[in-house]
Amino acid sequence: MVTGATGNVGTELISALANRGLTVRAGVHSLIKGDRLRNLHPELQLVELDYSKPQTLHVALTGVDRLALITPFSEDQVEIGKRVIDAAKQAGVQHIVRLSAAGADAEPGIQLGRWHREVEQHLEQSGIAYTILRPGSFMQNFVNYNAESICHEGKLYMPLGEGKVSYVDARDIAATAAHILSTPGTEHYGKAYELTGPQALSLHEVAAAIGQATGQPVTYVDVPEEAARQSMAQAPAWMRDAMLELYSLSKAGYTASVTNTVEAITGCAPHTIQQFAHDNCNRFKAAH
Repeated sequence: MVTGATGNVGTELISALANRGLTVRAGVHSLIKGDRLRNLHPELQLVELDYSKPQTLHVALTGVDRLALITPFSEDQVEIGKRVIDAAKQAGVQHIVRLSAAGADAEPGIQLGRWHREVEQHLEQSGIAYTILRPGSFMQNFVNYNAESICHEGKLYMPLGEGKVSYVDARDIAATAAHILSTPGTEHYGKAYELTGPQALSLHEVAAAIGQATGQPVTYVDVPEEAARQSMAQAPAWMRDAMLELYSLSKAGYTASVTNTVEAITGCAPHTIQQFAHDNCNRFKAAH
């Protein structure tokens, strides 16, 4: 079973698991939203998952032996993670692959990391076999949050200065999780893996790659921190503060480390930013 099945990683993971011939169950908050997944994979089991209703967790997890645990970026994400782990234990789930975040084990770390680490520790203490995946920032975020300004203005606005980030494609995170979930044996039990793309990139390099893919010039504009804070004024304070802290960390160069974990586990090199930009060029051209 995959929770968070309609998100960036969840959608790709459903496909990767279904393509391996596994019986896959998708936990979705809205069955209507999940219909798109079932259209792609008719054999997919679709179940409603409402984290505030324990009964839906019990029903969704009944008969599940392996779980990909992806939780929403929400104020109660820690409670949700713990709740699902407890329900999984009660249901007899044998192995959980937890999608965490790069640097979750850093001390003292940033708030985002501390939230993820608290769920990791709950999982480690649950008695269920586990594998933790700690990806860096997703390449897909450029589509989700920057495509409109790239399309209309040819500008990529971010408050990262000259900081480099080892962006990772959600497809590679999903491929790694699918491999672990479908591999027999205990090789990956009790392990935590940092997942990155093949190189650390400045946003000038990201903008250049998108510009090359679309055939339209794209320029990175470094946004001052205060302006970034004001642009996020409508966001809840917990979210705004957590994101600004992450940006500050990236700006200072702390998110530039690169691992070979994706290739070591899957046997395939991770997507480059050029591949990602090429595969998504229409979304950068037609984001209205």
